[in-house]
Amino acid sequence: MPTFQADQLGVIASRVLEAAGASPEDARLVAAELQGANLVGHDSHGVMRLMQYVEYVEKKVIRPGSQMEIIKEGAAFLHIDGRFNFGQVTASQALALGIAKAREAGTATIFIRNCNHVGRLGSYTQQAAHQKLAAMMVVNGPASGGVAPYGGMQGRMGTNPITIAAPWGDDAMVLDMTSSATAEGKVRVAYQKGVPVPEGQLIDSEGQPTTDPATYYATPGGAILPLGGNLGFKGYGLSVMIDVFGGMLSGFGVCRTDLPPGTNGVWMYLVDIETFIGIDEFQQHLEKYIAHIKGARKLPGVDEILMPGEIEMQRMAERAANGVEVPDETWRQIQELASGLGVSLQDV
Repeated sequence: MPTFQADQLGVIASRVLEAAGASPEDARLVAAELQGANLVGHDSHGVMRLMQYVEYVEKKVIRPGSQMEIIKEGAAFLHIDGRFNFGQVTASQALALGIAKAREAGTATIFIRNCNHVGRLGSYTQQAAHQKLAAMMVVNGPASGGVAPYGGMQGRMGTNPITIAAPWGDDAMVLDMTSSATAEGKVRVAYQKGVPVPEGQLIDSEGQPTTDPATYYATPGGAILPLGGNLGFKGYGLSVMIDVFGGMLSGFGVCRTDLPPGTNGVWMYLVDIETFIGIDEFQQHLEKYIAHIKGARKLPGVDEILMPGEIEMQRMAERAANGVEVPDETWRQIQELASGLGVSLQDV
């Protein structure tokens, strides 16, 4: 597989997106989010999304340059219509407005309807945590999502991820997870690599367990299972409530068949820590807690107990030093996409 430095991936993505119709500023912002996802090991939300994004621009699902609209606003809330610009652009703008409100009011709630795929969800709560806020964010997907409800064998829900983050020294503790057994993008990565997915993530169109990612994209297709294995009702229940908050309360809706996967309703919640207990006291609690957790006796073969987001920190350091491998098929598709847009990647 070809290997790239993160800034090379950013240049590639920026050129492709700008050629597809994004403004230079928006192209750089989206590219930075894709590059960042690859850098921390979330390849499912990295440059492999370029093909999807350009396809959505061509189908007018993504409408480059659309300006978001503030539908309602109060001292501690915002209700926003993203108007289908790139999701990363809308989410970044909403986050900045929300942080300003949280500074004034102590907390802020933001709902976004008509938002496209925002990329790696944990990026936004991490950005808030870097500014000494605690943050939570969920997004839901339309009815065309490929996750089966608990006990079902057809896709009816999105992967409906959730992220929660808090400051951790100069960095952040970040939980970033789907309420499904895996992200669709990870199935796509396995499909493009020609490797199986782990057991317990997929069923085929007949409801039988499978590790073959091709079955998910077949006609009729399979489905992703809810998170939790034999306790999958827990992941399913979480997903339902994410549909309630991200889909219903935002006004984006649920049970929609007019939109493809990768469009989102969004709920963000921000807390200014200084307003409540002060950042220094919070950090003291956190450090004591981390020492308590990491001091537990470890199972045989376990070198270290990791906190949420710590594996991403480690991957970021490793990939910053050694580069990011891109699957051959993904790179072939990117080159083909760039050529079709008249974009040269020879000097990258």
